[in-house]
Amino acid sequence: MGFRARYSMRLSMEDRVFYILVYFFSILLLLVVLYPIVFIVSASFSSPFAVSSGQVTLLPVEPGLQGYEAVFKDSRIFTGYRNTIFYTVFGTLINVFMTLICAYPLARKRLPHRGPLTFFFTFTMLFSGGMIPNYMLLRDLHMLNSVWAILIPGAISVYSMIITRTFLSTSIPDELLEATQIDGCNDFYFFFLFVIPLSKAVIAVIAMQYAVGHWNAYFNAFIYLTKQELYPLQVFLREILVMNQIAANNIVDPEAAVAMQGLADLLKYSLIVISSAPILCIYPFFQKYFVKGVMIGSIKG
Repeated sequence: MGFRARYSMRLSMEDRVFYILVYFFSILLLLVVLYPIVFIVSASFSSPFAVSSGQVTLLPVEPGLQGYEAVFKDSRIFTGYRNTIFYTVFGTLINVFMTLICAYPLARKRLPHRGPLTFFFTFTMLFSGGMIPNYMLLRDLHMLNSVWAILIPGAISVYSMIITRTFLSTSIPDELLEATQIDGCNDFYFFFLFVIPLSKAVIAVIAMQYAVGHWNAYFNAFIYLTKQELYPLQVFLREILVMNQIAANNIVDPEAAVAMQGLADLLKYSLIVISSAPILCIYPFFQKYFVKGVMIGSIKG
């Protein structure tokens, strides 16, 4: 008994040391990730001089809303928000729908030529037509300067499709399909009445990934759009920041140049907060699905 007690205590001490190290490195990693976010938010609420002179470290210095007032004075911000919300919502719906209707048949083990079809999809992850052929294709389809130029290209991510296919093949048993077919259920009803309700975890994961991609997207807008009323938020934010920097460089008066540079630095942090806040607010509602959805679909076969 004495040996067992000493052995149990030794294991208990090792466990304590292990948990202490885990908590220490977890807290350290949290601080490393959290500090830049806190700094950006604090800098966005500080004065331009405090930001340009490097006085901001953790808390706002001379708190104010000058950066946000300067940004929201530009009416293009509201146009950009409207367009980005539209692209994010409808683009994500298209992405999720296309991913599901593609992943479901590939998850069926009895699908003829299932292997070659999967190979064709995977092949596109390594090779693509390129930017110029894509532009020529959209031009010939008369999709330039339209919302379809943002929504249709990239309507499906092969990586997300493979994760979804693996999730469906491992989580939806074939016996469930056979049982529903006995009762007269076809694939159409089985997909909408059983597959989608049982796939909420992976749907939440891919929807969040698609939504973040649409919210941060700007490159396709640069290439396919010339009408400003169709620009997403990210393009307008870039224009505001670049124009402010150019204006600061053209000023000869040193004091005015310093003031403009301080405002440019303040705008930079304010724009980061404005563009990131909606996604950061939505993410906690989907976080609980991420571990389950990604881990189940992580084994790709």
